[in-house]
Amino acid sequence: MRIAALCSGGKDSTYALWLSIKQGHEVAYIVAMIPAREDSWMFHQSNIHLIDLFAECAGLPLVKAETSGEKEREIDDLKRTLKMLDVQGVVSGSIASNYQKNRIDEICRELGLDHLAPLWGMEQEKLLQDMIDAEFEIVITSVSAQGFNERWLGRKLDERTLQDLIGLNQRYKVNVSGEGGEYESLVLDAPFFRKRIAVLEATRIWKGDSGHMLIRKAEIKDKSG
Repeated sequence: MRIAALCSGGKDSTYALWLSIKQGHEVAYIVAMIPAREDSWMFHQSNIHLIDLFAECAGLPLVKAETSGEKEREIDDLKRTLKMLDVQGVVSGSIASNYQKNRIDEICRELGLDHLAPLWGMEQEKLLQDMIDAEFEIVITSVSAQGFNERWLGRKLDERTLQDLIGLNQRYKVNVSGEGGEYESLVLDAPFFRKRIAVLEATRIWKGDSGHMLIRKAEIKDKSG
């Protein structure tokens, strides 16, 4: 099936994109919605400016569209963007958010498209372990929940990080995969990437009990570099 992949450059949308490729789908476009506000209900804003590098590493055409980031209005923005594309389906990284999945389902029904959500309902600890086992290079770029501190910013997702996330879940009920907005991530390398993203300059910004890592400079490098 010829599909468009909704992708922010974060771990879930990237992993869903990879699974779709493995399942034999033709990814015609990466679609990145650029929210005008940080508290978008549907789309990640953290370091979305790196999506051009992401698409180049993936070797896939990129479609970028601005969205208000306002609840429900951003759904219309996404619908208008998908309506212009010559695809048969859409893939998303939805795991457990009914809000996100139901709205993409509705858009696809209206446009006559299939909605592929390969991560939907997956056990979240296993999902993160699968990402680690597949050698995805993932860094945490923002945190906003009890139990996190500034040291989490820029931390790579590995076995130790996964165990610490499980610990935060047990103590503070933090969602292990960050599905509730507890943290956001950026994929620097993936099995289907032709090249990888290298972070050259970043600033950690911390306010109160939350913060984010602003990547000021990054470049594309060869996998062996």
